[in-house]
Amino acid sequence: MVKLAFGSFGDSFSIFSLKAYFAEFIATLLFVFAGVGSAIAYSDLTSDAALDPAGLVAIALAHAFALFVGVSMAANISGGHLNPAVTFGLAVGGNISILSGIFYWVAQLLGSIAACFLLQFVTNGKSVPTHGVASGMSVFGGVVMEIIITFGLVYTVYATAADPKKGSLGTIAPIAIGFIVGANILAAGPFSGGSMNPARSFGPAVVSGDFAGNWIYWVGPLIGGGLAGLVYGDIFIGSYAPVVSEDYP
Repeated sequence: MVKLAFGSFGDSFSIFSLKAYFAEFIATLLFVFAGVGSAIAYSDLTSDAALDPAGLVAIALAHAFALFVGVSMAANISGGHLNPAVTFGLAVGGNISILSGIFYWVAQLLGSIAACFLLQFVTNGKSVPTHGVASGMSVFGGVVMEIIITFGLVYTVYATAADPKKGSLGTIAPIAIGFIVGANILAAGPFSGGSMNPARSFGPAVVSGDFAGNWIYWVGPLIGGGLAGLVYGDIFIGSYAPVVSEDYP
């Protein structure tokens, strides 16, 4: 059952909320800078050669490490989403209001755009690579791939960070989230690009001026994230029996 709540302007513009948006901006900027930067570095070191297995592993590791750090640094302030699909999936489960989620999206998208402009500046105008479906793969296949891998990401977020019965997982949650992103890039990178994150794809599209197929990285991740919120929120969290309080003499 969808648990979307609009929220109030008072809560969405509180000092705590404003700090959360700023934390999302900074963490997303640093994540995208490292992730996109690793792709630019690979292209520069190999003279624009086609992606090979070593390059794929390097880029996947860069994203995994950067996301682990980004989630860790923002977790206590904003929850460490760094991804509109994660925010949407958590909104579906009632963990964040629609209004606050919109401002999270704005912060995440601006962080990604800023990161890509900075990369273009510091690399003396090198092209910023954009996500795209591989030749020989259908657009529908790319969307389905993004749905599946984003489902895995947001399901992991729920299981390790948003489940009220998770207990104290400490750094395990950010590590698990980083690992699933790295693993999914290894699996999907050569096919759909392995985005899982509309902000990660939107920033490069803005800076490069190339929006061809960018909708794939909105539709796929948002469907996958929403489905994960529904499945984990309803089947697992929604099935928890309420705690019965007892009075003792």
